[in-house]
Amino acid sequence: MSREHKPTGPSQRMLRVGELVRHALAAMFARGEVEDDALRGAVITVPEVRMTPDLKLANVYIMPLGGERAGEVVAALNRHRKFIRGQVAPQINMKYAPDVRFFIDDTFEEASRIDALLRSDKVRQDIERGEDGDDQ
Repeated sequence: MSREHKPTGPSQRMLRVGELVRHALAAMFARGEVEDDALRGAVITVPEVRMTPDLKLANVYIMPLGGERAGEVVAALNRHRKFIRGQVAPQINMKYAPDVRFFIDDTFEEASRIDALLRSDKVRQDIERGEDGDDQ
């Protein structure tokens, strides 16, 4: 009997390289190395970098502080992808530097939406009814 092993998520190597890229980008943004009017004064956080299995592409999720001008910031970073890749390459110590693509991170927004749903009156009524045992 042979069992097939299906990966359920990213490999350790994908996670490790993603963290290296994330740290390199966060430091680069903190130093303000990318020159663009859309990035001037923007404080950019990098919550997550997802690597493809072949490690050739880094999908970088970013959010400007307060979420202001997020679309504009992402567009500016994508315009400077080649420069950013060249700056990140020596810091991650890999044979080939991954191409980077930037996206808006919406996890905070989604978490706020779920939190608001859980605090809604309808959900609260359902929870209270379930605790009282009245739901039969």
